[in-house]
Amino acid sequence: MAFDLTLTPAQHELVGRAHDFAANVVRPVAQHYDKEQEFPWPVLQEATRAGFYSPLFYRDLIGDPTGLSLPVFMEELFWGCAGIGLAVVMPALALSAIGQAATPEQMLEWAPQCFGTPDDLKLAALAISEPEGGSDVRNLRTTARQDGDDWIIDGHKMWIGNGGIADVHVVNANVDPELGHKGQALFIVPGGTPGLELVRKLDKLGCRASHTAELKFDSVRIPGANLLGGLDKLEHKLAKAREAEKTGIRGRSATLGALEQTRPMVAAQALGIARASLEYATKYANEREAFGSPIIDNQGIAFPLADLAMRIDAARLLTWRASWMAATGVAFERGEGSMAKLAATEVAVASTERAIQTMGGWGYITDHPVEKWYRDAKLYTIFEGTSEIQRVVISNAIAQQDGAPPLHVQMDAEGSALNKAFGRGTETRTKVMDKAMAAKDKVPEPVLRGAMKFLQPPSRK
Repeated sequence: MAFDLTLTPAQHELVGRAHDFAANVVRPVAQHYDKEQEFPWPVLQEATRAGFYSPLFYRDLIGDPTGLSLPVFMEELFWGCAGIGLAVVMPALALSAIGQAATPEQMLEWAPQCFGTPDDLKLAALAISEPEGGSDVRNLRTTARQDGDDWIIDGHKMWIGNGGIADVHVVNANVDPELGHKGQALFIVPGGTPGLELVRKLDKLGCRASHTAELKFDSVRIPGANLLGGLDKLEHKLAKAREAEKTGIRGRSATLGALEQTRPMVAAQALGIARASLEYATKYANEREAFGSPIIDNQGIAFPLADLAMRIDAARLLTWRASWMAATGVAFERGEGSMAKLAATEVAVASTERAIQTMGGWGYITDHPVEKWYRDAKLYTIFEGTSEIQRVVISNAIAQQDGAPPLHVQMDAEGSALNKAFGRGTETRTKVMDKAMAAKDKVPEPVLRGAMKFLQPPSRK
C-alpha cells in the first residue's frame, strides 16, 4: 500500500460525520461535564447510536490498509472535547490490547462486553500504569500466579481510564518477575470481581469528563480462561524468553511495542485539541479590533499563529506516516510513533497557550473554552509516555541506526522492472532525453512535439 495523502470517499465521509458529532453533540455539553467532572453517559449513548461506540467500528478502522481512518476520526472527535473523547474511545484501547493478545474465541467473548448496546452501555479499561512505574512498563510490580486452574492477581494500578467502573479490565501483570518485561501477560478481570478495589477517582487538572482511577488488586481470583492467549502460548513465550536470557539476546517488550503502535492515535487526539485552539484564536484575532484594525494585522499576533499552523501540519504528517507504518507493517526503526506523539502533544500545549495569550484576559476565564483546552492538552505530554520518554525512545532508536540513511532510502521499492529501468530520474531515461534534445533540429516538428508531451510533467487538473 503506497503512502497517499488523499482520503478515500469513505474516509472523507467519516471525517464529516465525526466532525458533525463533535460540533453538535460533544461541544455543547463539554463545559458542563468538565466543570462537574461527571461521566458523559448520554454522549456515549449518542455515540453508540451514531456507530462510534462499537467493537466492530474500531476493528474496521484498525484494519484500514491506509492506516488513516483511525487518526482522522480521532482528530475530529477530540476537536470537540478531549475529556469526552477519552470516555468514548477508552474501551478501544482495551480492545486493541485484547486484539493483540487474545485467541479468536476470547476476542468474540470479550469484545462485545467492552462496549455494550445503546440501552445497555458497557465500559472497558486498560490497566498497565503503576504508582512506582509510570512510563516504565518494564518495572511493573503487579503479579499473577497460578492456583490450580485459576490465576491470583495482586498489585496496585494508577491513572487507569474507566478503572473500577469498567465491565472489563485488561490487566498487565508479571507471571515470572525474574524475566522482567518478558515475563508479563495480559488478563481479563471483570468488574465487580472480589478483591478488585476502586481506591479513588482521581481529581485531574484537565480531561475531567473522563473517569481516571487508582486501583488495587488484593488476591483477585480469575479463571484460567481469562489469561489472554491461553496457557500454551504463555509457556511458549516464557520458554523463549528464558532461552534468550541464557544466550544474552535482548528482547523487546510486547507492551512497549503495543505502546509504540498506539502512540500515533494519541498524537491524533492531541492534534484535535491543537487545531481547535488555533482555529478559535485565529477567529478571535480576526474579529477583535485594537487601535483601529483587527489584531491579526499585528505581526506579534499573526506570526506565532503562523508558526503553530506549520507545526500542526508537520505533526499531522508525522502522525499519518506512523499510522500508515503501523497498518502496513513497516517497522518503527527510528521511533516514528514516538516522533508523532512528541510533535503533536507539544504543539497542542503550545497552541492552547498561544490561544490564551492571543485572547488576553478573555482566554483566562471560562467564558471561552481555550482555558479548558489548555488544561486538557497538558495531559498529552504525560500519558502514554512522557515527552522525555519519547525522546529516550527516539534517541535510542537513532543510536541503533548508527547514522543510517532515512526510512524512505532503506525501504524496498515497489514497482515494475520497466519503471526501474526507464522511470523518472533513471540514467537510461535521462540519456534518451539528452539525445532527443541534441537532435531536435533534425527531428520533424510533429515528432518532437509528441516527445515533449511524453517528457512534460503530468497535468495538475
